[in-house]
Amino acid sequence: MSEYKYPAEDVFHQEEIKKSTFIVHIAHTPDLNAAKAFIKSIEEKYSDARHNCWAHVAGNPGGSHVYGFSDDGEPNGTAGKPMLNVLVGSGLGEITAVVTRYFGGIKLGTGGLVRAYGGSLNNALTQLKTVTKVPSVEIIGQSEYNMQGAIEQLLKTSYQVLNIDKQFTANIEWVITIDSRQAQQAIKDIFDLSHGAVELTIKE
Repeated sequence: MSEYKYPAEDVFHQEEIKKSTFIVHIAHTPDLNAAKAFIKSIEEKYSDARHNCWAHVAGNPGGSHVYGFSDDGEPNGTAGKPMLNVLVGSGLGEITAVVTRYFGGIKLGTGGLVRAYGGSLNNALTQLKTVTKVPSVEIIGQSEYNMQGAIEQLLKTSYQVLNIDKQFTANIEWVITIDSRQAQQAIKDIFDLSHGAVELTIKE
């Protein structure tokens, strides 16, 4: 698993295209249940709208099982799929977008709808602030107290460490959350640093 970006906060965007109003909502949805709940909340908020079309990448963007979309009454392929294409093309994960349309009396045609749904979502994404998701594991083990400073200094200067949790018993019990791509090297470096006295392992 490689790192990817996901929404740091919700986005609201609105624009008018040939008298139809398009309202875009984007949210951070880490899984399918969160995506469904977000879509439902927008459908309830805009229950008087003719269309609440949506698309999501509800998890790691590398997995197509987290993809989903709906045209919600628009002609097949003119709303949800173009929106999903925008999300997939962005490389973002854990994201759901709902585009609500209030019809203004002028038909856009299939090409016009594809441009309107995909384009309004693209415009909304320009406002999106993101967070980087790093694939992580926990490495665990113990050390003597005199090794604490050296281990922490090594981790701080050489590795992408997300969290360090220590329990102070007879020894120091370490739980280090680290970028999974760096875990084996960190274990080796700490082993070498301690001349073989500290053997950490990846938590199963």
